[in-house]
Amino acid sequence: MKRPQIIRLNKNEPLSLKNDGKLSLFWLGAGSAFSKKLYQTNVLVIKGDTHVLIDCSSRCPTAFWEYGTPIFNVKNFLITHSHSDHIGGLEEAALLGRYLSKEKLKMIITEEYEEFLWNYSLKGGCAFNEMENGKSLEFSDFFESFRPVKILDEPRPILNIDFENINFKLFRTAHIPDSSKSWKDSNLSYGVIIDNTVLFTSDTKYDEEIIFGLLEEFKDIKFIFHDCQFFSGGVHASYQELLNFPEEIRSKMYLTHYGDNYKNFNAKKDLFGGLTKQGHYYNFE
Repeated sequence: MKRPQIIRLNKNEPLSLKNDGKLSLFWLGAGSAFSKKLYQTNVLVIKGDTHVLIDCSSRCPTAFWEYGTPIFNVKNFLITHSHSDHIGGLEEAALLGRYLSKEKLKMIITEEYEEFLWNYSLKGGCAFNEMENGKSLEFSDFFESFRPVKILDEPRPILNIDFENINFKLFRTAHIPDSSKSWKDSNLSYGVIIDNTVLFTSDTKYDEEIIFGLLEEFKDIKFIFHDCQFFSGGVHASYQELLNFPEEIRSKMYLTHYGDNYKNFNAKKDLFGGLTKQGHYYNFE
């Protein structure tokens, strides 16, 4: 099977938000929420003149700075869920947009999640910076919302959006709480299919239906970037559980969101595509 072209960002070259028109994923980080050796798992999707940042952790602005491009330059966002390793840097981006560039950021987001994200995470730091006619700021003062539209109900709801020249499909994941049995009784969290080629689970428990169901429904998916932890239990898929997938699937699966003990694991020996490398472009034909 053809693998993505993996290229490390040259230290003397700033991260670019544009490319030659082919789909590329740049991994700002590949670590878990608690990693101290790695940046957290946030990924910049690039295709031609279009870029979309999937998730913006508390360490994401620092990662952008290290890679030579301030987060001030990032204009398009897609957030998968509300843990700090996915939204911790979003307030900074929003405030920079409001007060420095003086332009709204664009966000791919469902109406349901927009309300949740604003009321439970962003409102406290963003809403009360200004008052006009007795009213504080709203989500729409910082972001322009782009709504994905539901196209399927089975095997789980699939929402679709063409954002400029990139197609995104969002699907629900079973992440939190720890007692949840499926996406149906889980809090809002999403995985993403990018250009019908790349499946990114973001955070999820071990959920075979994501892989077998979505690969059956979307047969052009060739690469999988899957949440992984190196111990059992909790709210993430474990390395041991992912070994249950057949070799054919593991060979196209790259592991993300892993812990600092990653050197103790040989993903390629276990026939995975490998551990996702932060600071690298993954380019797709």
